[in-house]
Amino acid sequence: MAMEISSTLLAGLLNEAQLSPTREICGLLFGTADRIDTAQACPNVAPDPSRHFEIDPAALFAAHRAVRTGGTAVIGHYHSHPSGVANPSARDAEGAMGDDALWLIVTAGEARLWQTRLPGTFVAVEYSAVATPD
Repeated sequence: MAMEISSTLLAGLLNEAQLSPTREICGLLFGTADRIDTAQACPNVAPDPSRHFEIDPAALFAAHRAVRTGGTAVIGHYHSHPSGVANPSARDAEGAMGDDALWLIVTAGEARLWQTRLPGTFVAVEYSAVATPD
């Protein structure tokens, strides 16, 4: 499976990660089976946001409610690893539900896309950053 993501959106997420060098950022990804159209930053409500992320449940519920009224599908989420690499951590694996959700993991200079197909496991997903019309 190859995905597309707007180069502007990707640059924005990388910048957001760079501006938060001590806390994991996180948010939701919206789109289709082959394209990430938009992202929505969400509060990180993890007890230790310097090492973990937890998307604010209220933001997640609101996004799913919006889908039921015609909004764009939630296809995954993003988060950062401020002092690490853009690979899933052991903690990420604990949260991987095996629900085909996309996980975009960003650092200050890199982004890698993953999909969780089985609980606790990730498969790397190729993507291309594409220009979008203004």
